[in-house]
Amino acid sequence: MHIPDNYLSPTTCAVMGAVMVPIWRIAVKKVNNELTKKRIPLMGIGAAFSFMIMMFNIPLPGGTTGHAVGATLVALFLGPWAACISVTIALLVQAVIFGDGGILSFGANCFNMAFIAPFVGYYTYSLIKERIKTNKGTYVAIFISSYLALNVAALFASIEFGIQPILFKDALGMPLYSPYALNISIPAMVIPHLLVVGFLEGVITAGVYAFVKQVSPGIIYEDLKVKMNPIYGLLIGMVCLSPLGLLATGTAWGEWGPEEINSVVTKGKFLGFIPKGMQKGFSFKTLMPDYSVSGISEIMGYILSAIGGVAIIIIIFKLISGIKKRQLKH
Repeated sequence: MHIPDNYLSPTTCAVMGAVMVPIWRIAVKKVNNELTKKRIPLMGIGAAFSFMIMMFNIPLPGGTTGHAVGATLVALFLGPWAACISVTIALLVQAVIFGDGGILSFGANCFNMAFIAPFVGYYTYSLIKERIKTNKGTYVAIFISSYLALNVAALFASIEFGIQPILFKDALGMPLYSPYALNISIPAMVIPHLLVVGFLEGVITAGVYAFVKQVSPGIIYEDLKVKMNPIYGLLIGMVCLSPLGLLATGTAWGEWGPEEINSVVTKGKFLGFIPKGMQKGFSFKTLMPDYSVSGISEIMGYILSAIGGVAIIIIIFKLISGIKKRQLKH
């Protein structure tokens, strides 16, 4: 679901970035006013979990891959505004350090995964939970809300892809950026998420929620003590298992590089050209492209990427927590 650079026009990227600016501003104010200082580090744990779960790619029909996001889970623990910031930081680290998602398209990716997903998930959960007030109903609500949230986010991403060949063409009428119109982009993205990835998101969200409720209920209920050791253990376990994400060898739909896209088969046909906006587009060199480290094995590179990403995220939120503490003293 990560949109790379040069699939969206600079105009589209600017619009999506402009849309996210007031959302981020409100999110910062909400978190600053409503989240206690002891819960701000939990945003880092939420961001680290989202980062890790997005490393576990699974194969999808058609030879592509997909992944869960974890946005609804973070929203259920900390609220949708805190989840917006957490997932934003996870996406920022992915884009800047690992090249997963574009720099110019960062606003679009955040709109889909850090805004749409947590808010749809949180408010769908609240709506269902009001009507099914049982323990079983809680998990039904969690599964449905996270399943729906991921699919709505995928739908928005597919629309962003699909409007490009309609709005942005060269003098010959050829697409400048993403070449796939809405009649291709929507089914290509939404159907696999409806059939596979949405279920994965629902199962992971409900499963981790149950685990956290059992081992550290203070994360869910503010009047209880937060036990961090089991949560750190979960993250360490995910880091160790992260190479499982390498088993899905295909490329996620819409994330092909310029050298790949002209050979992509859609509806039985090769695309056969590279859009000019991709040929001459923006390029940003990352430190660990595609979660790899030069000179070591793919598996070890993936594990080191997981460790590095989680560490960077935790440090970022430690710094934010320190700023919050200094503000409270003054």
